Amino acid sequence: MSSSYVIFGAYGGIGSALCRRLVRKGAKLVLAGRDEVRLAGLAAELGADTVCLDACNLRQVETCLKQAVDLHGPLHGVANCVGSLLLKPAHLLSEAEWDGTVTANLKSAFAVVRGAAIAMAQTGGSVVLLSSAAARVGLANHEAISAAKAGIEGVALAASASYAAEGIRFNCIAPGMTRTPLTARLLQNEMVAKASAGMHALGRIGEPDDVASAIEWLLDPEQSWVTGQVIGVDGGLSRVRSRS
Repeated sequence: MSSSYVIFGAYGGIGSALCRRLVRKGAKLVLAGRDEVRLAGLAAELGADTVCLDACNLRQVETCLKQAVDLHGPLHGVANCVGSLLLKPAHLLSEAEWDGTVTANLKSAFAVVRGAAIAMAQTGGSVVLLSSAAARVGLANHEAISAAKAGIEGVALAASASYAAEGIRFNCIAPGMTRTPLTARLLQNEMVAKASAGMHALGRIGEPDDVASAIEWLLDPEQSWVTGQVIGVDGGLSRVRSRS
């Protein structure tokens, strides 16, 4: 029997890499996101179903997960790859920028946790959220994104306790700098890219597949004894200092 997954933010760099990996394993997917055109393009490539929504809308997320169950039966896993990136020091952040960062990252994660808790209440399953190495180590100009991502880790840890009896596992992947459309504008500057690579002990920028493979591992029902974890996939950024 094929596994069934819902991927929010499916057409992003990490989300699309994850979807391709899951389809290669024969999984049934529902791709969710707000850009209908990009969803349709990825769905045509992968032969997947789509739901166009705002992942920050609790009701829409809940409805999406119910539709996925109606389509494919019990869900094996859900991943939230929705997010944003804003790098500014606190004194330059506007209230709108703060609210937007928290909403895109933390509220979408909460919406997915809430919806998954409802959709998987009878069957269990795995939920994976995306945090960031910036939630675990102080990085200049990361106040808003660090706060939002740290909040995601808190939600995942609490949910892993709240829903353990239902067999629902909640974990986070915390990437370092990863080469995606979201980071393209930063990394097109050669000096910025070189400096960022140098902050990672392994000496390079991450690729979407580096992160997607870890999410795929956590989603797999075989990892039934892994919950409440934050796993750094960050080239050592949050834990290791290179000799250079």
